[in-house]
Amino acid sequence: MLDLNRLKALHAVHVYGSVGAAADALMVTPSAVSQQIAKLERETGARLMERNGRGIRLTDAAGLLAEHAERILALVETAEADFEALRGEVVGRLNIGAFPTAARGLMPGALVALRERHPDLWIQLNEREPERIMREVSRGELDLGVIQDWLNRPMAMPDGLSKASLIDDIADAAVPADHPLAGKKELELADMRGNHWISSSPGTICHDWLVFTLRNASIEPVIACMADEYPTQLALVAAGLGCGIVPRLGRDCVPDGVKLIPLRPRLSRRIYAVWRTDAARRPAIRALVDALTQASRTHENAWAVS
Repeated sequence: MLDLNRLKALHAVHVYGSVGAAADALMVTPSAVSQQIAKLERETGARLMERNGRGIRLTDAAGLLAEHAERILALVETAEADFEALRGEVVGRLNIGAFPTAARGLMPGALVALRERHPDLWIQLNEREPERIMREVSRGELDLGVIQDWLNRPMAMPDGLSKASLIDDIADAAVPADHPLAGKKELELADMRGNHWISSSPGTICHDWLVFTLRNASIEPVIACMADEYPTQLALVAAGLGCGIVPRLGRDCVPDGVKLIPLRPRLSRRIYAVWRTDAARRPAIRALVDALTQASRTHENAWAVS
C-alpha cells in the first residue's frame, strides 16, 4: 500500500524541481522530504532519486509515479470535499492566500465573522502576490486565494479553477494638496502628463499595470519613488514627491497633504476569490466565499456614502 504523505512528497519534488523547494511548499524540512521519498523507494523497490551534479533529479520511475500521485491526490481531495458536503459541517482547515491590500482590507472582517459563526474551522492566512496565489491554488498548496486584476489588463484563469467576484475596486488619482490639479473635480490621465509618479516595485502586478496604463494614454512614466504598500505611496505623495493612482481599498487613512480625484474614464481592478473546482462542494469554501462577499459589500456601502 502506497502512503499518501510519501506520494505527496514525491509529487512536490516533481512539481518544484528540488527537495528544498518541495519542503518549502509543504512547510516541512528538506530532511523530512528526503526521508519520505527514501521510505517510498523501499515500498516500491525502485530508485526514485539520483545525483545530478550538486543536486538531484527524479528517475523515470519517479516521474511515472508522480503522475499517478497527482491523480490520486486529486481524487482524495474530491473524496474529502464530498464527505464534508455530505456532513454539511463547516469544519477542518483552510490554507488561504491574499494579496497585501486584500489581506489588510478584506480579510480581518471576513475571518472574524467566520470565527464567530464556525469555531471549528481553522484558517491560515498567507500574504502573496496574485500570480503566486494562482499557481499555489492550482497546485493544491492553497485551498482558496483572493487575487486581483485590472479591467484593462485581465489575468488568465487556469483550467480547473472556479472564481467568485467580490468587489470592483475603483482607483483615483492621488496628487499633493498644493498641486495645480488639486482643485479639479475629476481628471483624465492626459491631464497628468509631465508629472513624476509613485509606483509599486517592478515585477509586481500594480507596477506593470501602471506603466501599461500610462503608456496607453501616451504618457511615458517617470517614476520617482517605488513602494509596495499604498499607505507608503500616499505618504510620498503627501511629501510632494510625485503623483499616484490608488485603489480605494488601498487607502486606510489619507494624509492631509493628499488630494484624491476621480478619473474619467474610470479605472478599476476586479478582486475575486479562486479555488479548485474539485473542492467547490466543501462547506468551508462556501462559508469563506460568503464571508468575503459580505466584507466586500461593507466596503462598497462605505464608498457609496463617502
